[in-house]
Amino acid sequence: MKTLRQAKIGETVTVVKLHGEGAVKRRIMDMGLTRGVEIYVRKVAPLGDPVEITVRGYELSIRKADADMIEVQ
Repeated sequence: MKTLRQAKIGETVTVVKLHGEGAVKRRIMDMGLTRGVEIYVRKVAPLGDPVEITVRGYELSIRKADADMIEVQ
């Protein structure tokens, strides 16, 4: 299982599954991160938090804890 947090800068990945429950999972889905969507990893901060991505044509920064809940391939 590979998570979004493990994706390298410049890599394009596809969401396979969202882990987590309740409000956290709903918030991730509300940001447009749903199964099958492609994500381009733009930048990662020096300490790994946050991760800047491009999804559905817009830029988004997410915490590494949230990135760990997103399984990609």
